[in-house]
Amino acid sequence: KIALESARKLNIKVQKGVYCFTQGPMFETPAEIRAIRTLGGDAVGMSTVPEVITANHCGIKVLGISNISNMAAGVLDRPLSHEEVMETGDRVKETFISLVKEILDRI
Repeated sequence: KIALESARKLNIKVQKGVYCFTQGPMFETPAEIRAIRTLGGDAVGMSTVPEVITANHCGIKVLGISNISNMAAGVLDRPLSHEEVMETGDRVKETFISLVKEILDRI
C-alpha cells in the first residue's frame, strides 16, 4: 500500500501482475515466453525470485519492484539486446531512486 501511494504521489505508472523467473544469464526463449503467458505470467526476469525466497526463509518481509527493461523474446520482430536493457535502466534510474526514497520516507 505504501509503495502504491508513493508511486501515485510521484506520478509513476504502476502495473501489477504475476512476475515469473527464469535462470539467466541468457535471455528467455520465445517458447519459454509462450509457456509463461499460458501459465498466466505477465513479466519475466532473471532476478528477484531467488532473493525473495532467501529473504522469506530468513523471516524478512519483501517488497518487489521491477523495471521492465525490454520486451521478451518473440514479442517484437527484433533480437534482444543487453545494451537495450542497460539503456532503459539508465533512463529510469532517477525515477526509480525517487520512488525508493519516497517509500523509505513513509515506513
